[in-house]
Amino acid sequence: MKEYLDLVKTVLENGTRKPSRTGVDTISYFGAFYKVDLGKGFPLLTTKKMVWKSLLHEVLWYLSGENHIRNLRKHTKIWDAWADEEGNLETAYGYYWRHFPSASKDKNGNWKVMEVDQIKYVIDEIRRNPNSRRLVVTAWEPGNAINSKLPPCHYTYTFNVNDGKLNCHLTQRSGDIALGIPFNLAAYSLLTQIIAQETNLELGEFAHTIIDAHIYVADEGSDMERFDHKKGLLEQLEREPLTLPRLEIVKKPIDELTFEDFTLHGYKSHDRIKFEVAV
Repeated sequence: MKEYLDLVKTVLENGTRKPSRTGVDTISYFGAFYKVDLGKGFPLLTTKKMVWKSLLHEVLWYLSGENHIRNLRKHTKIWDAWADEEGNLETAYGYYWRHFPSASKDKNGNWKVMEVDQIKYVIDEIRRNPNSRRLVVTAWEPGNAINSKLPPCHYTYTFNVNDGKLNCHLTQRSGDIALGIPFNLAAYSLLTQIIAQETNLELGEFAHTIIDAHIYVADEGSDMERFDHKKGLLEQLEREPLTLPRLEIVKKPIDELTFEDFTLHGYKSHDRIKFEVAV
């Protein structure tokens, strides 16, 4: 996918090397942006092999609204490093999507908290008023973010309806270009297609702003060399992107969708490139 490769080039050519909380340096670029036309195919990276099944299970886990990974662990270990022994997460994106704690004062001045299902709100609002500019979903709760081991990276997204097409813009405070961004791109494009089908809209564009877009780097021969992502990304830049696959979703209400309701047609990719996670 050319848009992704252009993003890689931008960070490599214009970023600044700096230390990170993981102990591994990064090449960091401020304010990266790209967008893709979802009508041209499902944007699952083809310059390296992507694990589609894990990605789909993760998105369905988000939509479940769970704040633990006990069910997700059956399919992928992607969140194990940040969960406790029982599988509970301090920050679970889907929990905030479906159960966001909203505080307000009653007539006596006492605080009360109610849960907001942001996904339901967005779907209902698109049906009521597709021209709304308030189709926002957030996973950022300040009190949680202060104390969490890993506060949300992709913390808010906004839908927009234009000319009968559903668009989505994701804002991300921190983005690992080699590992995280390909999954974020595909995951939110998948979510956009789910919401578009639910609201009888065509697919528009996915846009993505990454505030700290970074590539992990380490000097050859150092103790951190295994975390270096630059070599793998340079290899991808030498590969020609292949035709994007097509995603088909069974026509069912969003909360009834299961793994078997999704079919990815025609996915072909170059070989896998291994990137190690810096926790």
